[in-house]
Amino acid sequence: MLKQFWINLPVKDINKTKDFFRKVGFAVNEQHGNSEQAQLMVGDNNVAVMLFSESTFKSFTRQEIVDTNQATEVLLSLDADSREEVDMMAKNAVEAGGTLFGKPSETQGWMYGCGFTDLDGHRWNVLYMDMSKMPK
Repeated sequence: MLKQFWINLPVKDINKTKDFFRKVGFAVNEQHGNSEQAQLMVGDNNVAVMLFSESTFKSFTRQEIVDTNQATEVLLSLDADSREEVDMMAKNAVEAGGTLFGKPSETQGWMYGCGFTDLDGHRWNVLYMDMSKMPK
């Protein structure tokens, strides 16, 4: 049975990227880091986002890395506890050097979310779902 789930992303600068994600509100696991990699821990289930230097990432995939200015390789979605948490993550992402591609807003009357890109152009979606308002 599978026990853990890791998401792997290429980054240009490990230290700048770690600093960005700390400012956004992520926990960085310093036990799994060096000049070529870093680990972010996400949520209660401890999903790991592994950040690898582009050269290390390419050695794993044996393919070119997507130019995030031209294409999206993945949309990483996060579950927020509240609308305020969505707003705070959006604000923190911009202040840390990221870009909003979707300002915080309500969708379908029961979801509230935003979208931002990190320093390497990876797209993140932060979403609060008010299940009491979800259509039945």
